[in-house]
Amino acid sequence: YPILTIADMPEIEIAIIDSREPPGGVGEPGVPPVAPAVANAVFAATGQRLRELPLRPNQ
Repeated sequence: YPILTIADMPEIEIAIIDSREPPGGVGEPGVPPVAPAVANAVFAATGQRLRELPLRPNQ
């Protein structure tokens, strides 16, 4: 499988919420849902549930 690039990734909406806590990073919140979203897309397309990274056929 080819490696996904930024152009291949789905659009992700991120909301920054006001808080009294000290800042903990703004760029990272959108990263965690990417791998599960791609794994779910693979499942929808192939019917094969992949549960480990990197995603490979016949895991």
